[in-house]
Amino acid sequence: MNLAQQDWVDQLNADANAVILDVRTAEECNEGIIPNAIIIDIYKGQGFIYEVDALDKTKNYYVYCKAGGRSAQACAVMNQLGFENTFNLEGGFMNWQGEVAFPE
Repeated sequence: MNLAQQDWVDQLNADANAVILDVRTAEECNEGIIPNAIIIDIYKGQGFIYEVDALDKTKNYYVYCKAGGRSAQACAVMNQLGFENTFNLEGGFMNWQGEVAFPE
């Protein structure tokens, strides 16, 4: 499901079962991430599928990339793998207004 920035943030903040997933490349993540995000690069192809498939499918996933395209694709893949609740951040990180952290 695609959510506008404010809706995504509001829903995320109210969700005790939330996991944030960043599907950008390591280089992109070095420019900053949404705090507490798990990073799994969608460009890993089959590796992405293996890593995502190992995640807890009972959680609600808030997924983002740079502009919203790759994260929409990631949500579709996750839905095919049996994830019921995936939320795509429309406009992606480049329109993000919230707090920014840096990967360790």
